Amino acid sequence: MYFCSMQINFQEILPPDFDINSRVWIYQSSRVFEPAEIQVIKKKLADFASSWKSHGAQVKGFGDLLFGQFILLMADETATGVSGCSTDSSVRMIKELEKEFKVDLFDRQMLAFIINERVQLIPLSLINHSIESGLVTPNTLYFNNTILTRKELLTNWVIPVKKSWLEKRIQLVSGI
Repeated sequence: MYFCSMQINFQEILPPDFDINSRVWIYQSSRVFEPAEIQVIKKKLADFASSWKSHGAQVKGFGDLLFGQFILLMADETATGVSGCSTDSSVRMIKELEKEFKVDLFDRQMLAFIINERVQLIPLSLINHSIESGLVTPNTLYFNNTILTRKELLTNWVIPVKKSWLEKRIQLVSGI
């Protein structure tokens, strides 16, 4: 389990001029990045977003690191659509970050929650125990990294467990 202090108002750093249907990709790190790493990663993400191309055309892109642990990429496709090749280039960049910083950015078996005002990662295999012990409750905030659009990012990324796919797990485990 890993921790990071945080502030929940991430919406303030999002570019306001991106379409509500802009595509979003979230990569959750297996650990919190160190302050020096955060500066380097933020620069690499900004550089990537500013040079992101799709079939030679500039993608209106955005990249940032949120809560010291979540890499966010966003593409406003109202001007230029994101092709398979441009998506591949973003995945290559993410894999380079994985190697450089020795983290896992593709582990979908680790779930992230806000517990005691910190991001805490819990392996999927321990979620039932976390529910039984009361560490995770219906009101615990959960990072729903499956979101696909800016609209979902704003409304459905950080949500109470009771509004996520984990609600059924809580009902089964706790008998609610």
